[in-house]
Amino acid sequence: MGTNLDPILPPPAESKDPVTWIGRDRPGLERVTQPGTAAFEPGELSVRPRMSRRVWVIGSVVVALLLILVAASRLFGGHKPPATTLADSGNEPLVTVLVPALQPVTASVTFTGAIAARYDMPIANEGDTGRILAVYAEAGDHVKRGQALARIDDSVMVQQVNRLAASLEQAKAQAALSAAEFKRAQGVEAAGALSAEDIEKRRATAVTDAANVKVVAAQLAEAQARLQRTHIVAPVDGTVLTRNAEVGQIASPGGPSLFRVASGGEVEMRGQIAEQDLAQVKIGQGATVHLTGIDRPFPGTVRLLGAIIDPNTRLGDIRITLKPDPALRPGAFARGDVTIDKTQRPVLPQTAVMADSNGSYVLLITPDNKVQRHPVRVSGITDAGAIISDGLTGNERVVATAGGFLRDGETVRVAPPATPVVATTAK
Repeated sequence: MGTNLDPILPPPAESKDPVTWIGRDRPGLERVTQPGTAAFEPGELSVRPRMSRRVWVIGSVVVALLLILVAASRLFGGHKPPATTLADSGNEPLVTVLVPALQPVTASVTFTGAIAARYDMPIANEGDTGRILAVYAEAGDHVKRGQALARIDDSVMVQQVNRLAASLEQAKAQAALSAAEFKRAQGVEAAGALSAEDIEKRRATAVTDAANVKVVAAQLAEAQARLQRTHIVAPVDGTVLTRNAEVGQIASPGGPSLFRVASGGEVEMRGQIAEQDLAQVKIGQGATVHLTGIDRPFPGTVRLLGAIIDPNTRLGDIRITLKPDPALRPGAFARGDVTIDKTQRPVLPQTAVMADSNGSYVLLITPDNKVQRHPVRVSGITDAGAIISDGLTGNERVVATAGGFLRDGETVRVAPPATPVVATTAK
């Protein structure tokens, strides 16, 4: 790109100053001196051409474009090398294998539920409506059969019993008198002192009075039974679970229960078990129950299995008989374990077992060091690893880790087993 210089005007005709004009056709500079002035050295005087505004604008645009291209190449032009896996690398991958030896494994079924009384007996007022005057038992008390739990107002019933008792005495006296008259009539019947009609009337009177005694006796027994029901007693030996009776409360027949008693203090765990596990559990198998906040387990036995399965939850009932213990309080949350099988199974680390849409599988190393996919079935997870219930015999070479980077049929190198470090003592 060339530069345009401003034109040089010709020197004026009349000029008294010693000025040297430089034209386009003059190749260099000439030194002009005046008398009494110092001479200029060659090279001290130069001329710098002035660029036009258009040149500056074009140069600025070019620099800006270059800066934009450099920034864009750094931002979008850099390409990271594609990530390569063990299977894509040129060398054979080095893998670590293990042989899953058989280990003793205990198969169990776990379920949750709650502690409950085996026989939960509600106790309510069976007599007439009345006000509770006294309460003799609290929740948690151990009671005996016939022991009083509460007492209902019996002032009216006592008077009824006394009246019927007096009526019974009166009926007995009348029956005795009628029986004596009938006996005397029978004594004079042969002499003809009384007619047959009179003798028959006295016999009927004696029979009626004797029957009246039985009626009054029955009424008295009924009143005494109602009076006895004003005393709420324990029907069996057991433990009081709840107490809803309060002094001053009106207790009516058919109302809510006043007490709940666990018969004999027997408790059990009531839970629900999955449908697929219900078929493996049998009545009489041993079980272990764990309570929240208590470290020690409680042994028990499977007592009952549900006859039906809930179609909504796909769960069935299970009941575990437990020995009476103060820590086993009805209503407490519990977790139960039932041991269903003890056998030898291969156990693998969880890193060696993988899963996809086709199920669980492991990668085996064949004798010629080829990778082979092999399906397995996992029956459970323990602290030692995954329990393999089907698919392995325990003698295979299984890839321990990083199986996701390998392909089926790929050739690999097997890493040698690690040598244990033996500590030596310096002498």
